Amino acid sequence: MDTRHFRTLFISDVHLGSKAARTDFLLDFLRYHEAETIFLVGDIVDGWRLKRNWYWPQGCNDVVQKLLRKARKGTRIVYIPGNHDEFLRSFPGTHFGGIEVAEREIYEMADGKKYLILHGDEFDVVVRNARLLAYLGDWAYDAAIVINIGLAAIRRRLGMPYWSFSAWAKLQVKHAVNFIGEFQRVVADEARRNNVDGVICGHIHHAVMEDIDGIHYVNTGDWVESCTAIAENFDGTLEMISWQNITATAEIKSLPAPKSLEDMQAA
Repeated sequence: MDTRHFRTLFISDVHLGSKAARTDFLLDFLRYHEAETIFLVGDIVDGWRLKRNWYWPQGCNDVVQKLLRKARKGTRIVYIPGNHDEFLRSFPGTHFGGIEVAEREIYEMADGKKYLILHGDEFDVVVRNARLLAYLGDWAYDAAIVINIGLAAIRRRLGMPYWSFSAWAKLQVKHAVNFIGEFQRVVADEARRNNVDGVICGHIHHAVMEDIDGIHYVNTGDWVESCTAIAENFDGTLEMISWQNITATAEIKSLPAPKSLEDMQAA
């Protein structure tokens, strides 16, 4: 398969240090995609889980080394920390092996449109105001991920494609749907306050690109459930890439148009 070249790639919520991290898919994605700039939009390393139980298999090292090699070869890599890797927020402006740390950034696309780039956890009321509840939610999410891993193994043996139980379960809960909608609106409002055309964020593991009252809202998704990234073409247009097959069977496919919030709430 030929390597694709982009002006910019946006990746978030890899959760290295979590057993749920799909490092195999991400490594394969990074082999076939090059960019002049890569934004790591938070929660790349899962400090919360590493504090509870150290887990760092070779796949995590491989992802880090792959990114460092890209930086050495001239790719600009900007790491915008999230809540799970908030320890890096103490080092804005610092470079680690060619990877620069920033709290947020206003980035101009090739077509002149400006986007606010941030992780987004500061707009999550649970994370911001009730840390204990956030940790409890994290444990519940871990349980869903354990089920996910088992189902994925069974589906792989049966020759079936990857499917995320945890993502499916999350969208069955009306509260989750309502939260996603409110999160999107609040983040779009922040972009509006910054006088930009759009916003690119992560945090809620819900990959989507849509217009919210004149603001182009883009969520990169994650590398736990959806295995998605956002790519900027050299003309400034954005596309979402879903990477759920590896190596010999790898293929790029566009995600179907997302349901509207009203449709999800009615489901």
